[in-house]
Amino acid sequence: MKWQGRRGSSNVEDRRGMGGKTLAGGGIGGLIIVIIYTLLGGDPGAILNNMPTTGSDPAVPYEETAQEKEHAEFVSVVLADTEKVWTEVFREEGLVYKEPTLVLYTDSVQSACGAASSAVGPFYCPGDQKLYIDLSFYEELRQKFEAPGDFAMAYVIAHEVGHHVQTLLGTTQKEMPHSSNEKSVRFELQADYLAGVWAHHAQGMDLLEEGDLEEALNAASAVGDDTIQKRAQGHVVPESFTHGTSEQRKRWFYKGFKSGSLDGGDTFNTSGL
Repeated sequence: MKWQGRRGSSNVEDRRGMGGKTLAGGGIGGLIIVIIYTLLGGDPGAILNNMPTTGSDPAVPYEETAQEKEHAEFVSVVLADTEKVWTEVFREEGLVYKEPTLVLYTDSVQSACGAASSAVGPFYCPGDQKLYIDLSFYEELRQKFEAPGDFAMAYVIAHEVGHHVQTLLGTTQKEMPHSSNEKSVRFELQADYLAGVWAHHAQGMDLLEEGDLEEALNAASAVGDDTIQKRAQGHVVPESFTHGTSEQRKRWFYKGFKSGSLDGGDTFNTSGL
């Protein structure tokens, strides 16, 4: 992806080295509970104050490596690109795009949706309309998931921004409080579609390089529920899927990439995924 020397976003909050409380037994499960509670109109502070935590790591001076500096600059540029694309797409629909904030952190972080460790991976919190990412995920994506390349990481960021778009369009508030595994899959695949819409416009701005689309499709495949479960436990349990299969994630991202439009991404009104 052509990103060096281009403008980064001003909506980046750097909390690296600050530490944070993590919900005991929490992780993504505890995070989802708080997200749903928030969407139902509850005060996230009320539930957080009554959930046990594992304590807080003391803040330590954070020393950024050259590689981390490059990764931070990259995600800032990608975020700026999503801002430009979605502002224009929303304008064409007669809507106003509200830019999200991207929070950089290390190890653990506190959000309006609860506390989480970096083990949950990048996530979006509708309660504060912020994206959260530990940049170590860049290497995890390359090594653990075997999905190298800068556009693979760009896909991850665009997917989380897709969740922000869902929040602005009202999809999050409508679907998540009544979420089932099937609805969760549809919700995540819709975010993949929206990531593809962004990639379509990034290509139109001549930002993509040869092999970028393949990097994104490979990343989408690598984080499919079936691929992750097979790697972790040697077999898959389809009824426990929450994000979709590798084939589904690739297909919906590519569908958005070909379309470039909000139309066609409504997974909740389709008979088949």
